[in-house]
Amino acid sequence: MTAPSPQPAAVQHPVLLGLAGQPNVGKSTVFNLLTGLNQHVGNWPGKTVERREGMLTRQDARVTVVDLPGTYGLTTNSPEERIARDFVLHEQPDVVVVIADAAALERNLYLLAELLALPTPVVLGLNMMDVAHSQGVEIEPEVLSAALGIPVVPMVARHAQGVAQLQDEAVRLAGAKESFAPVRPEIAAPHREVLADIRGLLADRVPAPYPADWVALKLLEGDAELIALTRSWLAPSAWQQVEALLAAHEDAILDIAAGRYAWIERMVRAAVRRPRLGQVGLTDRLDRVALHPLWGMVLLLAVFALIFAATFAFASPAQAWLEIMVVVPLQEWLRASLAGAPAWVAGLLIDGMLAGAGTVMTFVPVLTVFFTALALLEDTGYFARAAYVMDRYMHRLGLHGKSFLPLCLGFGCNVPAVMGARVIDSPSGRLLTILLAPLVPCSARLMVLAFLTPIFFGAAALPVALAFIALNLALLVLAGTLLNRSLFRGKHMFFIMEMPLYHAPSASTIARFVWNNVWAFLRKAGSLILVFSILLWGLSHYPGPALEASYLAKVGHGLAPLGDVLGLDWRLLVALLASFVAKENAIAALGILFGGDAGADGLAAALTAAIPFASALSFIAATMLFIPCVATVAVMHKEAGNWRWALFGVLLHLALALTVSALIYQGGCIFADAWPRTK
Repeated sequence: MTAPSPQPAAVQHPVLLGLAGQPNVGKSTVFNLLTGLNQHVGNWPGKTVERREGMLTRQDARVTVVDLPGTYGLTTNSPEERIARDFVLHEQPDVVVVIADAAALERNLYLLAELLALPTPVVLGLNMMDVAHSQGVEIEPEVLSAALGIPVVPMVARHAQGVAQLQDEAVRLAGAKESFAPVRPEIAAPHREVLADIRGLLADRVPAPYPADWVALKLLEGDAELIALTRSWLAPSAWQQVEALLAAHEDAILDIAAGRYAWIERMVRAAVRRPRLGQVGLTDRLDRVALHPLWGMVLLLAVFALIFAATFAFASPAQAWLEIMVVVPLQEWLRASLAGAPAWVAGLLIDGMLAGAGTVMTFVPVLTVFFTALALLEDTGYFARAAYVMDRYMHRLGLHGKSFLPLCLGFGCNVPAVMGARVIDSPSGRLLTILLAPLVPCSARLMVLAFLTPIFFGAAALPVALAFIALNLALLVLAGTLLNRSLFRGKHMFFIMEMPLYHAPSASTIARFVWNNVWAFLRKAGSLILVFSILLWGLSHYPGPALEASYLAKVGHGLAPLGDVLGLDWRLLVALLASFVAKENAIAALGILFGGDAGADGLAAALTAAIPFASALSFIAATMLFIPCVATVAVMHKEAGNWRWALFGVLLHLALALTVSALIYQGGCIFADAWPRTK
């Protein structure tokens, strides 16, 4: 690390700190370590890009940390770049902390080169020093700090190393801005005189907070936003002179980039030692398989098959244990304890709250295994490889590999999958991803699948479950291809994506990811699903006296013609409708509607006895393809910008669910006698 700087007097005013960095540099990990639980998430004004803020106290200073979107530069080519630039210009933070990947320092310093063109003080955090060392890259932070003229802090954020020093340097610099004297990059020699001429024409006509030198540089880069602003600031005669210079020197952008790269080379020359030429690192060796056109796809399929196999092998037994050893005994205990209470009280607590939300709570083991697997894949750097391998297939849908990442999020939850479409620059590609994302089976659907397939298919549960997942993905491809060739007229997009180095996963990062997602599910089970379970119980018991005479039965019987086509009785139709609120509600509804038949053997035995083979296939297919949950539909409306596309997505999924379920039911009737129902 840099030598400790003299500590100034405690900073008295609140400090605004911007946290910047390119994608995949560990910036989110640093943000979480800095702010802990004291953070909140919203959106940037007028944007759909997420804004995260947090608070911390350091050296008696109250610091607000704003996590800027990951960006490679400060142009206005994307919403993320515009947001990062506008924050530095208009909100004028006291200090910006740039997090850089130490193993790819040259590429990461380009963002720093752009930030140093602005007057805001900057601290550089060299993250992933351990990964750089494993790749044979040795960096001397003190030498780099002396070359750059700014504080440089070595870090291993996933082990919380260097984070405290980073905070200290940021707060110190915020209280001593006058000491900030960095070595800034310069434009290459052929266009320095032109830059000075444009700066002279701007004179004092550039309003705050725009630095005139930076504006002149951006004009030579051809920045459309700054060109429009400068035209409004200058008199017509002055603008004509500027415009003439820009037209005569359109190649100036090459000298600007050349100057930055020459500066980067000069900064790292003495501070960085790289392995000898020809030495092959771990990442290169692994990528020979992970990025191979054939073996990469085989590996990707094997990874996802392993995730679902682990779910069945470890989570399903724990889930069954919770139901048999916790939920059922608790129901029996409540029945005995409430023997003298009014019937409706016992029914509400046992058959409503416990049979509904209690059954859903047994999904926690499934969620834990699934989210742990997803966190491992992301934290090791494999997800970027999956996007690369899938790029050629995404192109057939009119998408590219970048769309694979939001679609992967769909395996956890369709809501962030739809929101993840924000990273796609093309409006048509973003909209197509929004429409297709709900076809990815989310964790809630997968939990329903993991619950039902062992009940109906015994030892064959895993291949049956994988077949249903493959069916969803095949329909995603089919729907995407048809939509791309019709509504979106075969548009194609291209993208460039960085491949992060492989590295060992962080136990704390994975634990935080799993806890946040499982806790979000528990809150959902304790609020929305609990309320729905109570409502469903009430509709199934009133006006009485029996279930067949309830309001719920009337709704189900009203859909009987549809049920005949799908092979579903009214209870299964009601459970399917219940999944619109939340997919887990399908099981909650089954627990309530079949709870009277459960007996001591639990819900599984009741379902096996009551539902024929073909109907089981039809119900699972309908559940996997049914319209997205209400939260996903709401997000689809928000991200698409209108209800028209959200409604189109709902109708698309409804048509797929009904058509496929009917076809599977008819086929299931043919093979029902040949299928073994025993476990």
